[in-house]
Amino acid sequence: MTSSSIIVVDPQRTVTGHWPVPEERRTVTVLFADIVGSTGLVDRLDPEDVRALQRAYFDTVAGVLHRWQGVVEKYVGDAVMALFGARHSDGFDAYRAVRAGLEIQAALDRRPMVGDIRLRVRVGVATGEVVVDLGGAVSGGHGVASGAVITTAARLQEYAEPGAVALCAATARATAGLITQRQLAAVPVAGRVPPMPVWHAVGPVRPGTDRHDGPLIGRRRELATIRDQVSQAIREQSPRWLSLVGPTGSGRSRLLHELTRGLTTVDGVSVRWCVATCQPYPDQVLAPAAELLRGLAGVRHGDGPAVIHDRLVAALTSLFPPERVAAAIPALQRFLTTPDSSSAALAGAAICRDVLLGLAAHQPLIVAVDDVDRAAPAMSRFLHTLFSAATARGLPLALITLHQPQWADTRPSPARRLTIGPLAAVQSGRLLRHLLTRAGQPVTLAGRLLSLVGGRPGHAAAYVASLVDGADPETLPLPEALRRVAGAELDHLDGERRAVLMAAGTLGGVISGAAVDRALGWTPGRSAPALRGLAAAGLLLPHRAGGYAFAAPALRQVAAERLPRALRTVFSRRVADGVCLDSVHPDAVLPRDHAAAEHAGADPVGAGRASVGGSAVRRNEVVLLDAVRTRNDRLDAAFATSPSDALLRRLRSPTVTAAPPAPNRGIARSPISRRLRTVASAGDVPPTRASATPARAGGRRPPGTDRGAASIRIVPGSPDHTAPAGVGTPPGAVRALPRPPVPHWSPGLAAAA
Repeated sequence: MTSSSIIVVDPQRTVTGHWPVPEERRTVTVLFADIVGSTGLVDRLDPEDVRALQRAYFDTVAGVLHRWQGVVEKYVGDAVMALFGARHSDGFDAYRAVRAGLEIQAALDRRPMVGDIRLRVRVGVATGEVVVDLGGAVSGGHGVASGAVITTAARLQEYAEPGAVALCAATARATAGLITQRQLAAVPVAGRVPPMPVWHAVGPVRPGTDRHDGPLIGRRRELATIRDQVSQAIREQSPRWLSLVGPTGSGRSRLLHELTRGLTTVDGVSVRWCVATCQPYPDQVLAPAAELLRGLAGVRHGDGPAVIHDRLVAALTSLFPPERVAAAIPALQRFLTTPDSSSAALAGAAICRDVLLGLAAHQPLIVAVDDVDRAAPAMSRFLHTLFSAATARGLPLALITLHQPQWADTRPSPARRLTIGPLAAVQSGRLLRHLLTRAGQPVTLAGRLLSLVGGRPGHAAAYVASLVDGADPETLPLPEALRRVAGAELDHLDGERRAVLMAAGTLGGVISGAAVDRALGWTPGRSAPALRGLAAAGLLLPHRAGGYAFAAPALRQVAAERLPRALRTVFSRRVADGVCLDSVHPDAVLPRDHAAAEHAGADPVGAGRASVGGSAVRRNEVVLLDAVRTRNDRLDAAFATSPSDALLRRLRSPTVTAAPPAPNRGIARSPISRRLRTVASAGDVPPTRASATPARAGGRRPPGTDRGAASIRIVPGSPDHTAPAGVGTPPGAVRALPRPPVPHWSPGLAAAA
């Protein structure tokens, strides 16, 4: 219906607080929904009926989008455009958008809007990169996102069948294994070559169990620790809660698979396992508890009521008296069918908990729940009650939960935490060679992939899978799955830590707090607490040489690419302009006798004050080179790359006069002093004509002269720093390379050497 537009404006905008970036480049999923045949419908209805129909339609669609955490970007006529992942991503933005599209279709098919009128809608869902206004990323924030993916979503809905949800290729890949899909023939789109492939979403599916058919590489220590803890809990009949913590791709699920396969007995006594996985956004909050019951009783999805009844009876007969079994079976059947938050489901969950406790009283039991960070609060309460009851009864039970580091941990205090770190380089190399061989890819690629996977087995598998799917081995682009994971890790951070991590992504080499502060324009030291917090969360790793490094290369790439291009340039320029020595006061660097001489009114460097170009050099402009040699390693690392000509012109602003170095093989020359001599001898600047401390014949210094006291005199250059090189430079002066000028020198401070 194109007769009117309704735009709802939310007056509350996102408060960015400590995050100085108003816009980000983000991968989002766009949902575009439009009514089928709206023009003919409007023509035959009264305007009041049209208005009532619009309100009912928009309320229905907006309610579904809100439930799946979508942000309504705009209402255009009878079309609705929504964004998923515009302000916060959990890695399942495309899944939530498709589920929302399917639910919109079901809701409109079930509900007459006005009178007996039922609407049919086409829905298109596309995933791609946009620039997002973070402050406007709220419902009704018109113009929040800009990018080609918005047009793609609008075009997709045109090719969707009435009542269907059409997907682009990126959305289909992001929801593979979670949504049943049906690929259609590619459709032509104006201005695009080749035609665009299209998929139709059929419905959600229960994800299957991950395959773990390759050899386990590494993790021997972790496996031994878990086996010891579980065995001790069973021997002592003292329940233990073990928490396996690691980021996505660290191999948590693989570790659990190895445990269930290898830990089958303790001291010759058979052990029973009950395992469940929390799926993303389950339809029922107690679905993982129902999965535990299914595994215990051997009930499979798709079994009929009679089969379920017989298997539940067989599982409960040895645990409860006959009268209790008869009373429990109907409640458990309802619980398996609808494990939601209703009172009937809660009653079934309580019986399920009693079943697990009864089983532990007859046989040692290990209950494991994977991805517990996705669990609803009702599931967390279920696990806590189970553990508390087992502890009070002294049962041989171990509870193992697996989750990500950023999860707000709700474990009880006696729980033991085991962090799953990255694989060693040797182990990562072995894993890559195995995966490449099994995939039929050149094993020589293992060396190039090693620096990209960051010791995470899941990242190694993703890169190899991308090669199988046709990724260019020369460029090795970041796989989409890793981009989603890294984006979710970023969005779990608060504003200040997120700003620090994204600024750090633009820096090369080891990350220092000083460089991050310069990039963000913060006061020195402000980023230090955030850096420590990021290291505690496992996103950064302390470097042995000081500073930090990213734990995952994928996170560094996504953090940097989130920033708009202009801001990346600003951050890089700030850091480059700050690569220079700190200003030093002469009293802090001169030897004690020199400071005393200056206090007495004598010249501390030589007889009188040296004159350059007819103008005297002030005493507070003298800096001894040896006083700053302790920083040479840091400077050499910063100056390791050859600056461009434009950078060299900026760096030539300060001019210095230096004493010609006396040949003294007994002293190790600083790389900085060697560089200054090289510049002078290369003809780039005139040779040094005078020396503050003349050398004797044969290169020996006068008696009493400090052997290391080679001095550099700063000569005030032209105030116009944009002047060409050499303009205003006194004859015989050596231009210090390569350092940018220190802006706004404070009185009493010497220029940095």
